[in-house]
Amino acid sequence: MRLVADRWPASPARGIVVLQHGGGQTRHSWARTGERLAAGGWTAIAYDARGHGESEWHPTGIYNLDGFIADLLQLIGTLDEAPVLVGASLGGMTALVTAAEHPGVARALVLVDVVAQMEQTGIARIRDFLTAHRNGFASLDEVADAIVAYNPVRSRPRNLDGVRKNVRRHHDGRWYWHWDPALIDIDDEPARRIDPERRRAAAANAAIPTLLVRGAQSDVVSEAGMADMLSLMPLAETVEIPGTAHMVAGDDNDLFASTLEAFLDRLPPAAADEQTALAS
Repeated sequence: MRLVADRWPASPARGIVVLQHGGGQTRHSWARTGERLAAGGWTAIAYDARGHGESEWHPTGIYNLDGFIADLLQLIGTLDEAPVLVGASLGGMTALVTAAEHPGVARALVLVDVVAQMEQTGIARIRDFLTAHRNGFASLDEVADAIVAYNPVRSRPRNLDGVRKNVRRHHDGRWYWHWDPALIDIDDEPARRIDPERRRAAAANAAIPTLLVRGAQSDVVSEAGMADMLSLMPLAETVEIPGTAHMVAGDDNDLFASTLEAFLDRLPPAAADEQTALAS
C-alpha cells in the first residue's frame, strides 16, 4: 500500500517526531503541531494510516493492530534514527505496542488520551459517531454540525477548509468521511479488536521515556484509567489538558503543543551512534 505523509524538516534537527492520528482522522489533525515542532528544531512527520485520508485502502480490509504496526515499522525503517512516537487514540495504541514489542525503534513515547483500560461508554460513543453517517452528508455544514454534536468542547469552525480535509466528495454529490468504510465494521472480525491485555503487557514493557496525556473532559480515558496506566508505567510522566476531550490536540492545539515541547526538551540527548532497530 501507498501511505501519504507530510514532513516538516528542521536543520539541524534535534531529533525526529512521528505523529499518528486517531481512528477516523487524517494526518491534517497534526498540521499545526508539525509546524511548531519544526520551528523548535524537531523534524516532524505525520502520515495517514492505512485506509485513512490519502493513503491507500487495504485491498482485503485488514485493519487490525498488527497491520498498523507493520506500516509504522516500514516508516521507521526509512529513518536514520529512532524517532519519538506521538499517537492519539488508535495511533497511540499503535505507537505503544510497536515500541514495547520492538525495542529500540522508538526514542520516547507520547500517548494522547489512550491507556490500557479505556472506558467502554466513550468507545461506544465513538463507534456510534463513526457509524451514524454511512450515507454521507449533503454539505460541509452538515459535517461540521456532526463534529460539534459529538464534541461540544470544540466550537463550530467558521472556515470549513479544515472540515473539507476529513471528507471526500463522491460522484453523487454527497460528502463522505475520508476513510475506508471497512474500518467501522469492527464487530464483524474479532481480529480487528485491540486486545486490552496486549496493551497492558506493552505498557509494562515499554522501557523508554513516556508522557501520558489526558483530556480533562475525556469520556474515553478516566482518572482511574490513568492511575492504572501509571501502575504499569511508574516512571511515566502524566499531564491533563484542561478544556479538552478525547481529541486533545484538536481541542486546544496550543496548550497540547506547549506540553509536548516541554517533554521533548526534557529528553536526554540521543546517542551519537544511535541506529534504528528494524524488525526482522
